[in-house]
Amino acid sequence: MIRRYAAAALLASTVLAPLGAAAQVPAGNSAPQPVPFEDTIPAPRDTPYPGTIRLNVDATDTTRGILSVTETIPVAQPGHLVLLFPKWLPGAHSPRGEIEKLAGLIVTANGKRIEWTRDPVDVFAFHLDVPAGARSVEAKFQFISATAANQGRIAVTPTMISLQPNSVSLYPAGWFTRQIPIQMTVKYPDGWTAAGALRAKTTGSTYAYETTNYEVLVDSPMLAGRYGKTWPLSSKVNLNVFADDPAELAATPEQIAGHQRLVDQAVKTFGAQHYDHYEFLLSITDQLGGIGLEHHRSSENGVLPGYFTKWDDGPGRRNLLPHEFTHSWDGKFRRGADLWTPDFRTPMRDSLLWVYEGQTQFWGYVLQARSGLVSKQDTLDQYAAIMALYDSQPARQWRDLVDTTNDPIISSRRPKGWTSWQRSEDYYNEGLLVWMDVDSLLREKSGGTKSIDDFARAFFGVRDGDWGELTYTFDDVAKTLNGIVPWDWAGYLQRRLTEHAKGAPIEGFARNGYQLTYSETPTPSFKAAETSAHSTNLTYSGGLSLDATGNLTGVTWGSAAFDAGLTVGDQVVAVNGDAYSADKLKAAITAAKTSKAPIQLMVKASDRFRSAALDYHGGLRYPRLQKIGTGDGGLDRLLTPR
Repeated sequence: MIRRYAAAALLASTVLAPLGAAAQVPAGNSAPQPVPFEDTIPAPRDTPYPGTIRLNVDATDTTRGILSVTETIPVAQPGHLVLLFPKWLPGAHSPRGEIEKLAGLIVTANGKRIEWTRDPVDVFAFHLDVPAGARSVEAKFQFISATAANQGRIAVTPTMISLQPNSVSLYPAGWFTRQIPIQMTVKYPDGWTAAGALRAKTTGSTYAYETTNYEVLVDSPMLAGRYGKTWPLSSKVNLNVFADDPAELAATPEQIAGHQRLVDQAVKTFGAQHYDHYEFLLSITDQLGGIGLEHHRSSENGVLPGYFTKWDDGPGRRNLLPHEFTHSWDGKFRRGADLWTPDFRTPMRDSLLWVYEGQTQFWGYVLQARSGLVSKQDTLDQYAAIMALYDSQPARQWRDLVDTTNDPIISSRRPKGWTSWQRSEDYYNEGLLVWMDVDSLLREKSGGTKSIDDFARAFFGVRDGDWGELTYTFDDVAKTLNGIVPWDWAGYLQRRLTEHAKGAPIEGFARNGYQLTYSETPTPSFKAAETSAHSTNLTYSGGLSLDATGNLTGVTWGSAAFDAGLTVGDQVVAVNGDAYSADKLKAAITAAKTSKAPIQLMVKASDRFRSAALDYHGGLRYPRLQKIGTGDGGLDRLLTPR
């Protein structure tokens, strides 16, 4: 990409500029030409790197969140060397490496300092000249973790560390990362323990991890803490839990049994395991930054306190582990061909995230029900919430599903004011709806003999024990479906990915025996979600949602709330002349069913007040699924344990 730009710039300066200048630049105005640049960063080659990198991390300064790094990088010869900080990170689907948190970089060889220069275009790259006679260079630097949420994700606290190797290492440009050997040693605070996919020899709180390659190292984060406990879930899978408070580790035998069933059901569903061992890394904390990030032989999972101790309050975030575990098959082993890259500098292309994330989202809900981590009824209620939300979003009119796969790069998950119109990473849940539709069509067209389980085994359940990457294209997806039930799957998927339909693709649920309806009372799952978020969700009752103090957290584009001039950030302070409360607003919405008069709201924005007329008369509406017919339908069979 960069090389093409340089050539184009030179061509423009020699041929195109005079023509454009004569036609468009007013006489006498200055008209510069771009300064061309040369890409001097070596392209990756699939050949072995000459030597093993030694990476040492001191992670003992948990008070200030400073990780101190000493990295020794062998070199085969003197001359130009480029060191890269990982930029395009698997699972993030975007260039989100936290280069801004690298500080204090000093490089030496044979005890003498080597000056480095940051690349003027790719700021994740450092150029330096290796002197004659040097057998290695040593890089010392710090990774300075966020200490407040407005600085990014907090990765270090006084009781826990989320250590991602990509944040505490540099790697030499010019090689596939799988060809670069590396051995990492980490010193944690005294008395702490750590878990991760890499095996380690321990001396006190110092962990010397096994030598691996840089690709695997970056895919093998560590979770460490003062309070931790490990439960075996199978002969190959462990649940490693760390918490701020040791009381949060009080899991019951039945709770652990549910996680054991998750592993069992996943293996039965996919028919293969793509790991030699797998480590769930679960942090229960309100101090460490939240996370849900997949890796091939592990996953990073962050939940708030109460995961075990408030189990009966609702499903909470118990969908997280089924989702991230599914990624070992979908996303890590099977990966979109345009998403796989040989290093962490090459840009990723996200066009197949509707499979990578969409089908993972699909299986996450299925596996939570099959394992009993979440009840079937709560799962049905969660489906209803997803269906209703996406069926109410008008943005599909201008932005199709496949374009949302660009969102990780476009927005990097920054907050948006109008997600109902801008769209966000909708390939997750709208992808789930599409895959439910696929399941219903497979059942319908096969007379009930085939389902999406057959696709899972054919697509993901191959090469048992292989934890490399097996890439695929759109055509591979369609071909696998055709092998199960012959049909124009390519045409169907293309339509779903590019359509501008008014509503969401929810027909699959009806084919599978359930239809979306609305009632005046929320389901327990819906109510639990409101309670957990300290919110009032009236998305289907006028098009607004509010936090505990009346601040608007969501307004649906084109809704009654939108027509009333409400926007995210406004605060509702009064309802029909009375001070705001969630109950008063709900009561006003109920009363407006039998009145033509709009609900009168007083709204505060900054230091200004204004009135707003909410002209909505549909009453309270909460989504739920209603069974069609009798007996087990496709969805019933889909959620049944294997």
